[in-house]
Amino acid sequence: MKLKKILAKATNKDNFLSIKDYADFCMLYLEFIKNNLQAVIVSRNENNYRFFQYKEDGTYNVTRPININLMLSIENFDTSRKLFSDLLKNIRDNSIDTKDNRELINNFIYTCQQSIGAALDALPANRSNTARKINGDLFERFIRLIIDKIGVDVAAATISVPVRIDGVIAFHMNYQHDLIIKVDENTKAIGSVKTSSKDRLGKIFIDKFLYNRLTGSDTPHFAIFLNDVQRKGKEGKYGINATFLPGHFKGYTIKLNPLDGVYYFDIRPNMKVEDILKDHIKTFDHFLLTDIWKFTE
Repeated sequence: MKLKKILAKATNKDNFLSIKDYADFCMLYLEFIKNNLQAVIVSRNENNYRFFQYKEDGTYNVTRPININLMLSIENFDTSRKLFSDLLKNIRDNSIDTKDNRELINNFIYTCQQSIGAALDALPANRSNTARKINGDLFERFIRLIIDKIGVDVAAATISVPVRIDGVIAFHMNYQHDLIIKVDENTKAIGSVKTSSKDRLGKIFIDKFLYNRLTGSDTPHFAIFLNDVQRKGKEGKYGINATFLPGHFKGYTIKLNPLDGVYYFDIRPNMKVEDILKDHIKTFDHFLLTDIWKFTE
């Protein structure tokens, strides 16, 4: 398939209405990059990251960083499709909880989403904001579809929170949330889904603080991020920069309120070893296999 047709698919959100739609697009993209790239560039500072450079049909654009430790090949992706579907259907079966299945959950979703993001990177520079918006919206939708598939009531919605003064409702504050998890119409947890934490981290912590303060509740709030890396450097010397701010995360966690779960697909090394970070940040498989069921109790 030509890059022009791949971009036409990627820019139309109506092409992504089911998990199968995401997987089908991923197969098309993985097939395309096998023989149609100008170059595959290795990151200078973290060699597990690659940048795909398109040919003239993609104006020689260079993509976002792709973690090859997570990005499945077309052969592995194809053989994993049914297994991933079966995992979601049987997610509460104890036999599902294996190291290989946890890796498959993270890698399959990462591969699907990065195929969309990398494809959109072929758009002209004057459409970069459009590409960013589409990619973020599709990631949110993908996570909702996955949560729905495992049998949990989830939706994106606006919650109107009454603000009382001397016991009387004075006005309402509206909160738009990416994920609202409910059981019997009762809100059990609120989630934020973003491709990265860049410029968004503080708002998530503050939203929890204000929502629970205003409602007098202790509703869990969690966040799901795809990754926190971006391309840096000039042509021929590309590397990656981390966009996660560990000091801010620790400050909000200790001095404001901790979130009830923070989940990454492409988790940064320091998140696994630094105090506070390692206790509050996990890979996405933990959310799907264990934590979401605690929220719904």
